[in-house]
Amino acid sequence: MRTAVFKSFENGYYIFWFENGEELAFEEVHPRVLKQYDLRNDESLIDRDFRITFIEDGNDDDPIYRVESLKPL
Repeated sequence: MRTAVFKSFENGYYIFWFENGEELAFEEVHPRVLKQYDLRNDESLIDRDFRITFIEDGNDDDPIYRVESLKPL
């Protein structure tokens, strides 16, 4: 788990900023997470800190990042 701040949902991507300054755009979020947190529409979640677990799938040329869990801090 890492700490990240949810920044936005833009053009089909969920944007998070990590504690080391890295920005990562997630193409997918586990349905269980979306059931808990409406990241697409709930503006109160913007700039909120989370503990995040994610996986990298796909291949080296075209990785896909998926959020597996979110826990608010």
